[in-house]
Formats: sequence, C-alpha cells, structure tokens
Amino acid sequence: MHLRNSEAIFVLSTDKNTHSSKVPVDSTNSDLHLEIPPEEFEIVVFQSSPIFLRNTVFNLPMGRQYRVCPLKMHKMKTYLCPQAITIVNPALVTKRTLGILLAILLTVAGYSQNDQELMWKNPVLEAGVAGQDGASYRFSQVASHLDAIVTIKGRSSSMVTLVNIDVEHTGFDKAWQPQVSYNNGTAPAAADWWMEFEVTFVDKNTSTPASLNEFILSAIDIDGNGDKIREYLTMYNLNSYTLESNSMLSVFNIFELLSGILTLNGKKFEGPTVNHLNIDTSGTAVMASGMYRNRNNFRVRTGAIASAANGASDRMYSMYFKGFNYVSAVEFSLPLVLLNFNATMNNKKVALNWTTGKEKELSHFVIERSVNGVDFSEVGMVFAAGNSNVKVDYNYADAMAAQSSGILYYRLKMVDADGRFQRSQVKLIRLGEQKQNVSIATYPNPVTSELRITIPATWQNKTISFDLFNTNGQLVKHVVAGKAGQTETMNVNDLNAGIYIVKVSNGTEIAVQRIAKAK
Repeated sequence: MHLRNSEAIFVLSTDKNTHSSKVPVDSTNSDLHLEIPPEEFEIVVFQSSPIFLRNTVFNLPMGRQYRVCPLKMHKMKTYLCPQAITIVNPALVTKRTLGILLAILLTVAGYSQNDQELMWKNPVLEAGVAGQDGASYRFSQVASHLDAIVTIKGRSSSMVTLVNIDVEHTGFDKAWQPQVSYNNGTAPAAADWWMEFEVTFVDKNTSTPASLNEFILSAIDIDGNGDKIREYLTMYNLNSYTLESNSMLSVFNIFELLSGILTLNGKKFEGPTVNHLNIDTSGTAVMASGMYRNRNNFRVRTGAIASAANGASDRMYSMYFKGFNYVSAVEFSLPLVLLNFNATMNNKKVALNWTTGKEKELSHFVIERSVNGVDFSEVGMVFAAGNSNVKVDYNYADAMAAQSSGILYYRLKMVDADGRFQRSQVKLIRLGEQKQNVSIATYPNPVTSELRITIPATWQNKTISFDLFNTNGQLVKHVVAGKAGQTETMNVNDLNAGIYIVKVSNGTEIAVQRIAKAK
C-alpha cells in the first residue's frame, strides 16, 4: 500500500496538558515510531488522508483509547469525531492490524466539510422569563464537550414575541429554528421588526466560556410569503460568508460603534418576497453561510419587512450549523470598508458623497434610487480605484428627473471584479421647498421606530448633534453626525410612548421640534 504525500497530527491531551506533534508523511517516510507517554492522556489522531500509516509503530499502553479524526478538525479544535478503538493488549496488535483498524475508522467517519456540524436540540430555560429580553436557554452538547447558551438581547418593539425558541416538528432537527411573531401574526401596516439573540459557547454542563476555532452558520430559506413580506437575518462578528452566484438575497453592511469608532461588524441578508416552498438545503438561492473563526460568542438578528398590511408576520428561521454545497458558490470576505455615505441637496440636485477606507479588487459603484424605499432602479455608475489601503473619496450628482416633491431613497451597490456585490445603508432626501429660516422637519410624527430629521440646507455636510429629551427635561438620546446628510435617521424603538423634544444644533444655531412616540 502506497501512501500519497500527506501529514498527520497526534494530539495527546488531559484536563491540564496538551501536546501536539505534526508528522509529514510521504512514500519515503512510511515508517514512523511514536512513543506514547504513560500518563492518562486521551490520544486523538488527525490526518489528511483516508488511508492511515500502515507502517506505524506505537508504544501502546494497555487499555487506552485512540480516536481518529480528519486533519481539518484539528484546525477547528472541536474534536467532534466519536470513532475510537481500545487497545486491550498491545503485544497482540501488529503494525498492519493497527493500520487497518484506523483506516476503517477513517472511512466510517466520513470527511467532507458538510459532516462537521453543531447540533441544536432540547433547549431548557436557564435564566430569566421565557420569551422576554434577558431570557437564556441552554442547548446541551451542541458539540461533544460544548453547550450553547442563547440569550434574547432585544427586539424592535413590544409587538415582537418569541413563539418558540426552537421549532422541532418541521425543518431540520439538528438546526436551531426560532419562531418569532409580530403583532400576533398580522402586520397592521408597513413595518420592519426583529428579535436579536446572543449565542455563547460554554464547557459542557458549566458556565465556563469556551471558544471554537472555526464553525459555519448556514441560514436556510430566507424568503417571503409570496406577497408583501420578506425575511432577513443579520449575522454579526462573522469573518466571511458564501452565497450562490445567482443568489436572490440582498446583502447590506451593518455598522456599529466599537470603541467609539464606526466599524463594519455584520452582514444583513435580506430575502425576496418570493415564497420558496419547504425548508430545503438545496434552495441555495435563498441561503447564506457565514464563517466564524476563534469565537466564544456571536449575535444574530432575525427579522422581516412588510411593505403593507399582511397576515403572515409569524416567521420561522432555520439556522443550520454546517456547510453546504452550492451550485456555484461565491465566497466573500469583508474587504471593503465604507467609512461614510451621505446625501445632500445642492442646486436642485442630490449630491451623493462617500469614502472608502480599504478596497480589494473593487470594480465600480452602482447608484440605486427608489421613490418608495422598496423598489430600486439604477441611475448611475462610478468606477472604483480597485485596490487601496488609504481613504478614497467619491461623488455623484443626481438630477432627480422631473420629481419635485416626496422622498427619494439612495443606496450604493459596490461591485468587485468578479461581479460580487455588497450594498450600503439607505440615505433619504426630502424634496420640496425648503424654508430659509433655521428649522427642522421630523417625520413620521407620531413615530414608532425610526424618526427621520431633515436639517437646513446650510447645515448639510457639517457636524450636527441630535438630542432627544423627555418631558422632564432628561436627555434620552444623543447622536452626532460627522458629515450630516439632508435627512438623518434616529432609532427610537427602545423609548416609551409619550411626548419628546428634538433639539438639533450645528454648534452655533439650534432648532427644536416636538414629537410623539407611539407604542
């Protein structure tokens, strides 16, 4: 038997000590001598070939167990493979016999990437009130030695409820499948709702944090109801992601303030309104797989958007923690950092300005415009620098055609050399005559989730502060826009219903307006 060029890694571990040795193997180095120490080590053998070393000589302590795993799992450090053999009397085991035994185990194990998965079953409420923010659920043994704690971190409003932390009667038994409802299953009007979860890995039956070197989260069946509702799922803290080349999902960058710096920290995968029947892993056009590395915890946000009133706002999300085969997979890292993007009015034209901080094989930007915030069309294109590690500024002026009133929505579609793309956040422009005195316009009023604030033309592209006060004069929100666009957005989801005062300042002038926050 000839062994192709390969390598094996032998890991000896106890609760306190770990020793690892990498051994290159080729046809000229087929005889290998390993001294196994007498301590109570668990011995795990990782290798990249399905044929084990036939001419390997072991010093084998009696009654010890040896597990055989694929080499990739050593990189993951999850040690999920359960296959094992026990040597009862090492004197009776020949080199050839041991090689055959281990080769059989390797064959039984199956070594495709798709087989390495985390299994989510039988969650138990561990802390808090079921379904409420702060409630924590334990999924035991998602891996051999790991549990997962899932905590509800927040929701867009009190109308969002958790129906089931893990649906088991449909979909996939090994996947995590939360069911989230909005307004008891019926959206009364256009709405955008979500519930956010934090997942923390811990050692089995403990609260001790444990890190995974690598795992995949595949979000399956991100689609709609065939009418007015479309689902989305946001993955935070991921390193890269994979989509089908003809994916029906729209992908948006998610920015968060980390250490005071606005940082790209996630991806929002938004599905179509098309309803794909059944929850099917072959439906790769509505599936996204996120890759995570060296993580102890991460967040996901399950949500949906209704363009009008609809009775299908009770949605189930299926997250399978394994990789799948795509017909024509396209993998994305997070190479592009969009530092800012804003829209302002300038001589009856919309001036779009944006800055990138890092570009990798970037081809061009497509400017997309909408009059309703849902249906976008392409109105222009700007070529990119391509590859850059420094700030690059871009601009585009849109004449707005014949439209003279209403609201315009703008976003960027950033396309790389291979045709892959990402989209920016949406910016708004409010059309119509602007008063010359210092005043602001706020809408909608009353507001439920996102308050839009239009500032004077002379304030645009300047540093503007936005403050929100309750009727007791207490500051409840403070936002600063470095280069303010004509219309900025403030999220007020977390505020109680009532009357509030909006104060906006450019440093020398102040404008104030009263708003109402609805439930």
